[in-house]
Amino acid sequence: MNEQEIRTLIERWAVAVHEGDLDGVLADHTDDIVMFDVPPPYDGVHGIDAYRATWPPFFQWQAQGASFEIVSLEVTAGEDVAFAHALLRCGTPDELAAQPENRLRLTLGLRKERGRWVVAHEHHSFPHST
Repeated sequence: MNEQEIRTLIERWAVAVHEGDLDGVLADHTDDIVMFDVPPPYDGVHGIDAYRATWPPFFQWQAQGASFEIVSLEVTAGEDVAFAHALLRCGTPDELAAQPENRLRLTLGLRKERGRWVVAHEHHSFPHST
């Protein structure tokens, strides 16, 4: 049950990201979210306001026709904490044509607050390419 609730939450978030729906992206995130992202700041963003501020530049980049879609998703959940890791196709058509196997790596830490799952930690990375 918990695993399916979390899977649905993450899939809904990914659709919101792809659609550029900021309210949908922010939904189900804690006020004290910590995110480590591909672009700076290298010490991460802390808090929902800083998290919110990272998305408009991404949406502008994505408007060039970029993909953002889950390829694989694994969820491990206890009663009140959980984590998930996923691989996503994320890139413009040219980027994906040049590196078709490149995947965005996503790791999420979640906790249950007032009976619902929320994301407290989010980490995005790409493998180092040579």
